[in-house]
Amino acid sequence: MASRRVAYSSRLSVSWPWSQSARRQRSFNSLRLQSRSFQTDGESRAARPVVPDFAFAFDIDGVLIRSAKPIPHASTTLQYLQRHSIPFILLTNGGGKHESERVADLSSRLSLSLSTSMFIQSHTPFAELVHGENSLRDKCILVMGGEGSRCRDVAEAYGFTNVVTPGDIYAAYPEIWPFSGPFKDHYYGKFARPLPKPINPENPEESLKIDAVFVYNDPRDWGLDAQILMDVMLSSRGIMGTYSAKNGDTSLPNWGYLQDGQPTLYFSNPDLLWAASYHLSRLGQGGFRAAVDGLWKALTTSKDHPSPPELYKKVVGKPFRETYEYAEKQLLRHRDTLFSKDEHRRQEPPPLKRVYMVGDNPESDIRGANSFESPRGVEWISLLTRTGVYKDRDGERPTWEPRAIVDDVKAAVQYALKDSQWPEPLE
Repeated sequence: MASRRVAYSSRLSVSWPWSQSARRQRSFNSLRLQSRSFQTDGESRAARPVVPDFAFAFDIDGVLIRSAKPIPHASTTLQYLQRHSIPFILLTNGGGKHESERVADLSSRLSLSLSTSMFIQSHTPFAELVHGENSLRDKCILVMGGEGSRCRDVAEAYGFTNVVTPGDIYAAYPEIWPFSGPFKDHYYGKFARPLPKPINPENPEESLKIDAVFVYNDPRDWGLDAQILMDVMLSSRGIMGTYSAKNGDTSLPNWGYLQDGQPTLYFSNPDLLWAASYHLSRLGQGGFRAAVDGLWKALTTSKDHPSPPELYKKVVGKPFRETYEYAEKQLLRHRDTLFSKDEHRRQEPPPLKRVYMVGDNPESDIRGANSFESPRGVEWISLLTRTGVYKDRDGERPTWEPRAIVDDVKAAVQYALKDSQWPEPLE
């Protein structure tokens, strides 16, 4: 369900021009709304606070923080929402650490009390893959990206029991990528683990076999990770050190590539760019994916099949539907928990009608909110801030049009409160 479009100037600002009479009217409206719901036991009546039928989803980098520093008004804006029990979740394409670690760090930086129930990273949905009939819990998975062994630690915290990193493979077989020598001891040597099996193509049944590949976070050593990824996807059945005899077979689908039991490849973050401390946006995990696609095309295209075979992959994170559907479920669970703990709100909360997605990246935050069709009929409304990836340049409009473009997260929340006719403005 596409978000509604309203024309705004390129420098839209949101303000609350409350005159004295307007303030009196606001107070009256607030009392009137509160009086709509009563608890009666035959002896007494008690007004209850207003329960919001809307909620928020906030991106983090470029909206709340930038290069680990809080963006102005981010902390006070979220504190306002918590004081008024207005539900929100943090929905980021970032990752590389466990949710509990990120929550503790953000709570400290933003002076808030946050919980993992309201925090979704790009790779959080991967935790679901340890359950069900096709569980990968005990399979050998290759996890890429992040600093040191952090992403391995995250995968193991999710429940995966057999996790290998490119650093493990490199430490055991440094000849696999001859250009990372300077990092062998002082970087990889600090976290690399012995491989569960050797790389032995002469005895494939006893050789290291990769059952799934996950890119959890932006890789730090693109060359090593890309080389190992190509080795795995060109192998037979994911067995390291082999090369599938089906590759290039024009009688098979996809020219024979990925037709020999190779593992599923997962990317957690499609963002080509992200807002770092440098004044221009930097390449993200989407940049690594584009490089991998280019390598795949170069390695698999030939005169016999000039159109390149497809590199099959599954991509999650914003703007993809799976991530927004997961986020909505998590938001509803968090919302139920929030109201069940509030002793002043004993009535059932009304159905959730709107979620305001506040982001800085048109290609992920805005595109995802505009494109998502909620199975529960919840309307997702996109609001784009100027504090991150998106910049006004000569009146150029974003690639995906939001409901409104605002200066920062405070202005976004002010817009949403007014749009939802909330009786208490954010000053």
